[in-house]
Amino acid sequence: MAKRTGAGALRRWVTIVPRVWRLLSSNKVPAGEKLLFLIPAAVYWVIPDVMPFFALDDIAVTLLLAGWFSSRMEKKYEIGND
Repeated sequence: MAKRTGAGALRRWVTIVPRVWRLLSSNKVPAGEKLLFLIPAAVYWVIPDVMPFFALDDIAVTLLLAGWFSSRMEKKYEIGND
């Protein structure tokens, strides 16, 4: 997969939220699979980190988890990326 830079990378990240929402609300994805995204993201946001009161690193980790989750679930459960 080619490395995306600039506007292409931004467009990809902007689409993550609706993709993850669609997967989390889908009946095709089992609850256990949904927890593979929700638990690590929630734990990372709750555990105090090196830079408290500055959520940029929390957002970055959540977006990385969301990207992994959405691509894995869309392939596994054949849910189209509309």
